Amino acid sequence: MNKKTIRDLGDDQIRGKRALVRVDFNVPLNDAGAVSDDTRVRAAIPTIEFLLERGARVVLLSHLGRPKAKPEAKYSLAPVARHLQGLMPGRRVRFVGETDTDAAVAATKDASADVVLLENTRFLPGEEKNDAALSKAFARLGDVYVNDAFGSAHRAHSSTEGLAHHLQPAVAGLLMEKELEYLGKALGDPKRPFVAVLGGAKISGKIDVIGQMLPKVDRLIIGGAMACTFFKAMGLETGKSLVEPDRVDMARKMIGRGRDKLVLPTDAAVAPALDQAAATLDVARNAIPATLAMFDIGKRSAQAFAEILASAKTIVWNGPMGVFETPPFDRGTNAIANAMAAATTRGATTVVGGGDSAAAVAALGLESAMSHVSTGGGASLEFLEGKPLPGVLALNERD
Repeated sequence: MNKKTIRDLGDDQIRGKRALVRVDFNVPLNDAGAVSDDTRVRAAIPTIEFLLERGARVVLLSHLGRPKAKPEAKYSLAPVARHLQGLMPGRRVRFVGETDTDAAVAATKDASADVVLLENTRFLPGEEKNDAALSKAFARLGDVYVNDAFGSAHRAHSSTEGLAHHLQPAVAGLLMEKELEYLGKALGDPKRPFVAVLGGAKISGKIDVIGQMLPKVDRLIIGGAMACTFFKAMGLETGKSLVEPDRVDMARKMIGRGRDKLVLPTDAAVAPALDQAAATLDVARNAIPATLAMFDIGKRSAQAFAEILASAKTIVWNGPMGVFETPPFDRGTNAIANAMAAATTRGATTVVGGGDSAAAVAALGLESAMSHVSTGGGASLEFLEGKPLPGVLALNERD
């Protein structure tokens, strides 16, 4: 990565200054309004602590959920501030229920708090429009801009891309640095064999990734419901499985391009419906009954995929192999996660590309068994597609 990070800032740029940090605290809240998965909050703490230890006052900006450009109580970041305080007991965390006001600016200068978390940026109508006036208003909140929100780096919003043009220096945080380092190295200079594993429901969301990855990888494993569109392209019966008819021709072309590199499931776990898991059968891919649907890869495929991963030196995974939230359709996804964990212990570089894959790894308690678990599903996907990330492009280049 050739972008400046907080490590490149001089003492005079940090000590006594307000470090305005764009974090990604878009986390799930339970029915009681408490944080139910704090992965993204914990991931931001190294950057926050680094800045505090060098004498900065830290001001945090984030969005949460999809409010319609106006305040909505259920999307307030107040519960996240309370959770952050619990994770940083030796620090004083203050929540301010405003963002672009004089009161918010005053709060950033109040020495009684080490960390100030401001209200949801998406409560403001200009945020998602990348409004320049709002970016300038945000710039009043700090003396240096730090983007540590990889999960939002693919969005050109006022608090991400826009702010970097109005508050200098504009640098990456430690999480952003780590995300770009692992994903960049996996694509740019991978140890071989290099294997990519792609899953999920639809091929339409992964076409660009498949096209980008095929020339670079040694094997590209396809799982999830998207495999059914490939089955259809092969002339196979897919029963009641999810298939994208308008993508069948595309899948056929991918099979032609991929040849031996492209690895598809040889069998499938099928059932009459998702809520009838007790009736699950494992069948060959050319024997899917017309009355059943595929909800996971089959046992033989799970074993075959694990064997391919066993010899890999670099693995990138994005997308589950089945409906992993509903056992027994978690079998294929769990097999990939466990195979990647084993590969890590053998010295392979393993990168999990956020989203459902990260959730599956977390559910198995295997996060620490991977080289890197991305905090950004959409951002990691666009990075794998070879698309530039606006929130990264806007940061200062190293000399």
